[in-house]
Amino acid sequence: METKDVILNLRMQRGLSQDELAEKVYVTRQAVSRWETGETVPNTETLKLLSRLFDVSINTLLGSPRKLICQCCGMPLDDSSISREPDGTLNEEYCKWCYTDGKFVYTNLEELTDFLVEHMSNENWPPEQARAFFEAQLPKLGYWQEK
Repeated sequence: METKDVILNLRMQRGLSQDELAEKVYVTRQAVSRWETGETVPNTETLKLLSRLFDVSINTLLGSPRKLICQCCGMPLDDSSISREPDGTLNEEYCKWCYTDGKFVYTNLEELTDFLVEHMSNENWPPEQARAFFEAQLPKLGYWQEK
């Protein structure tokens, strides 16, 4: 879905007129109209305001051009699993299970690996195979590279 369609759909779902949306994000009605026709795209600061107002990620507002994954555990992210900063803004880098209330849950790669193996292995993916996969993949993620 394109940005123009996403914004229009979110505005309509909330029952807002173009004027009402414009007022909430400090732009003109004409600016909202241009977004919804695809003539322009909101600037970065306005995208942040729209994200907060509609409670969706900026990635969603832009039509999900990036496939987001948690940079701690590798889980695919969508708006229901993205973490939040203490002020309520969405953090598109981490899932809500790895990063909660501004703090990381996992600070030790071995602890996370043990948790994932315990919860992800099954008869089709034995623990040894799951462990080998996580030990190979997790260190490639941003959170663990920074450590």
